[in-house]
Amino acid sequence: MSSPIGNKTPHGVIYREKLWVPWYWWLLGALVVALLTGQMAHNRNEYFLWIPLALFSAAAVTVLLKWSSTVIEVVEDNEGVRWLHAGGAELPADAVARCMAVPESAKFTAMGRQLDPAAFVVSHGWITQMAMFVLVDDDGDPVPYWLISTSHPEKLISSFVPHLARNSTTQ
Repeated sequence: MSSPIGNKTPHGVIYREKLWVPWYWWLLGALVVALLTGQMAHNRNEYFLWIPLALFSAAAVTVLLKWSSTVIEVVEDNEGVRWLHAGGAELPADAVARCMAVPESAKFTAMGRQLDPAAFVVSHGWITQMAMFVLVDDDGDPVPYWLISTSHPEKLISSFVPHLARNSTTQ
C-alpha cells in the first residue's frame, strides 16, 4: 500500500475482507438484464437486442460492483500500531476499550433499538454478522463505538485487537 496511515507508512496487511454481494445476486442481475433486453428486442431488428443488452449488462455489473466495493482491512504501521480501515475511516487499535462479535441473531437489535445515532456504522444487509469496537472515552470524539459488517467477526477482532480478543464476548 502506498497511502499513509496518519503520519506513518503501513508495514503490512494483517487482515483483509471484501464485502461482496451474494453470488445469487449476479444471477438475479443476469435475469433482469435478459428480461429487459427481451422486452426491448421483441419484434424489432437486431439493434434493439445488442444495444440494450450491452447497456443493461454494463449497468447491472456497475451496480453490483459498486455494492461490493467495501473493504475491511487491518494494517500495521512501522511502529507496530494496528489500524482498522472501514468505509473510508481509520481507527487505531489503542482507541478500542473493548470489543465483541455480534452474531446474526443479535444484528437486528444492534442495528435497531440499541443503535446509538453517533456510532460509526459500516453495514450491508447481506452480511449477517458484525463486529463492535467500543472506543475509549474521548471528549473530542463523539463516536461511542464502531459497528462493522464482517463475515468473520472473530478473525477481524483477533487480527485488529489481539489483546482484547480473548476477552471479547458475543452480544
